[in-house]
Amino acid sequence: MLAATFWAATGERESGTAPRRISLAITAAPSTGWAIVDLLVRSKALIGVQTSASTPCRTAVLGGHRSVCTACGAERITYNSCRNRHCPKCQRVATERWLTARRGEVLPIPYFHVVFTLPHALNPLAQSHPRLIYRLLFHAAASTLTRFGRDPRHLGGDLGVTAVLHTWGQTLTQHVHVHCVVTGGALVPDGGRWIPARPNFLFPVRALAQVFRGRYLAGLQRAFDRSELHLTGGLAPLGAPAAFTAWLAALRQQAWVVYGKPPFAGPDHVLAYLGRYTHRVAISNDRLGAIADGRVHFRWRDYADGDRGKVMDLHVDEFLRRFLLHVVPDGFVRIRHFGLLANRRRAAALARCRVLLTQPLPPVQLPESVRDLMLRVTGIDIERCPVCQQGLLHQVERLAPAPAAWDTS
Repeated sequence: MLAATFWAATGERESGTAPRRISLAITAAPSTGWAIVDLLVRSKALIGVQTSASTPCRTAVLGGHRSVCTACGAERITYNSCRNRHCPKCQRVATERWLTARRGEVLPIPYFHVVFTLPHALNPLAQSHPRLIYRLLFHAAASTLTRFGRDPRHLGGDLGVTAVLHTWGQTLTQHVHVHCVVTGGALVPDGGRWIPARPNFLFPVRALAQVFRGRYLAGLQRAFDRSELHLTGGLAPLGAPAAFTAWLAALRQQAWVVYGKPPFAGPDHVLAYLGRYTHRVAISNDRLGAIADGRVHFRWRDYADGDRGKVMDLHVDEFLRRFLLHVVPDGFVRIRHFGLLANRRRAAALARCRVLLTQPLPPVQLPESVRDLMLRVTGIDIERCPVCQQGLLHQVERLAPAPAAWDTS
């Protein structure tokens, strides 16, 4: 059973069950029933993979620094971030830096949004073999789009694809899918012509789904034949070749889901979309409500009920179990680029596309400090004294990391 230790902001245990506003930080673990400010998840211990998610974000455990205002003398203590990619608190700067790098890569064309989803019957394999299952998803989705793009009945050239892995649904259940942002057109193989897609149509989604299903299941069969699948526990019955083949045959009879959305309104909308999806984690702090009687309350949207907003409460053990389903393997790349946007050919391919589309070269992006980035994004000068609004905060002392006072009772 999973457990969670709940600490008030002071680090002291609180009595009573009155609801309190909560937030989620990556790290820690054990026992329920306390008021919570930071829900700490020690993922290294609980999911059996090496991650850097083992210290509380923006608390004394990570250390920090003490600053003094140059004008009024006010003191301010700031604690360090964990910078873990699963931490809801640490994604803003990473997102903005990533978007800045992408800004010069957007072409003056329509972009389409295509989502490839794995059937839930594959969830047990995703839990036991996440790296393989997610890698196959990227490969099957990208190769399917590439095949349709190169087919002269559709476009007859190479697409550009940015794919982002998501593994969750609104209630933190396992829902493995990949969001693909796809160029609304293709570059012919010799680079001599750009072929635009039709205004509101890229490819037929039923045909995409059939090819995607075939490619994914073929990849699973290859993995089985190479002994890359270690089927134990509830999956042990599939270890026999005949049983595995029969299971794949049943999956082949299912209708797999591929969803195509209308094109984005323009390049700015593409970037806005990417900003929402690329560095998203399973649940953000603004969806978390309170904890009472050992149950976590959070908001979710029921798409099957007209996109209505609802509130769900889960026992903290179940909340943690669901959250940890979405911690990807250490070092696994969740954002990948294919076709014209593949790393090895991106610069040359985009340069050729700009010539054909008569797009001027993008301005050179100068390095941006964290101070300038936060001022641009939030309007807040993080080095300006929040007390007098006149002086600047000058660092006078580094604070060493403090030991974590986990409860062991």
